[in-house]
Amino acid sequence: MTLKLFYSPGSCSLAPHIALEETGAAYERVKVALASGEQKTPAYLAINPKGRVPVLAEDDHVVTENPAILRAIARRFPAARLWPDDDIWAEAACLEWCAWLSNTIHVHYAHVRRSERYADDETAKAEVQRKGKEVCRQLWADVDARLKGRTWAIGERYSVADPYLLVFWTWGRGPVLGFDMAKDYPNWTAHARRMAQRPAVQRVFAREELALPG
Repeated sequence: MTLKLFYSPGSCSLAPHIALEETGAAYERVKVALASGEQKTPAYLAINPKGRVPVLAEDDHVVTENPAILRAIARRFPAARLWPDDDIWAEAACLEWCAWLSNTIHVHYAHVRRSERYADDETAKAEVQRKGKEVCRQLWADVDARLKGRTWAIGERYSVADPYLLVFWTWGRGPVLGFDMAKDYPNWTAHARRMAQRPAVQRVFAREELALPG
């Protein structure tokens, strides 16, 4: 069975999309139209009952959640060297990034992007969004500070944490947060520009019709 990635352009599935492209392996891309609610259809819920992207599938194996998917890609294609499993501390650092991005940063971004998950009243939603954006601004600063002096997320070695970081850089510049990434987060922007030089990133951004970091 062909390895499949279920993705939606511009979503957090951008990270495994880039990771798979980095491996050079053959895989099938299945676009899920989130805007039209395709993720809520019975056909898609049969694949992922959570109704979210991304999903990585091969044979009878179906994996959801980015940290698990990124680890699976790295294990599936070890020659790509996307996971530093030969160095305990580099591996821990990579896992730490993936956990932080998934469990903290993405969740706070959702307070701004998906306030209906956290409140029903319009006034309450507005307050959720306001506070969410305030917290995101600090989290973005925390990421920027941590990237200072580093070529890649865990130092001089590229890993799956790097495309995952790029997801949130693109969201930072987007209309929901509207941050001035180059001015306020220069270290993160330098990282994003290095990412933009990678052919795999260029191919995926063209496919998803996204503007490369400039």
